[in-house]
Amino acid sequence: MREAPIEQYGVAMFKAQGDLPYKFTSPGRRNVPDRLRLRAIPPEHQAIVARYVQFIEFKATGEAPTAAQEREHARLRKLGFRVEVVDSMAGVTALAANSEVAP
Repeated sequence: MREAPIEQYGVAMFKAQGDLPYKFTSPGRRNVPDRLRLRAIPPEHQAIVARYVQFIEFKATGEAPTAAQEREHARLRKLGFRVEVVDSMAGVTALAANSEVAP
């Protein structure tokens, strides 16, 4: 069987379970896995997961995420993931220095 129908089946199964099966690409990095499966994080584990997994949206200074980006951020936050929007070098520095986090 070809890869595509197997992947489509997996995506449908994961979505049916409430997961987010993101297609994963990494320009400049070959041979990365096809999908990133994000599952809801139990509240008691959110703080520890937020220390190791973060989604970062980089924007031009003063720019805000689009409505579509905000919806996607909300989906991720609903599952318990940390999503940050950074629009400055100072914001990057602060985020990089912040090891104590809250989702």
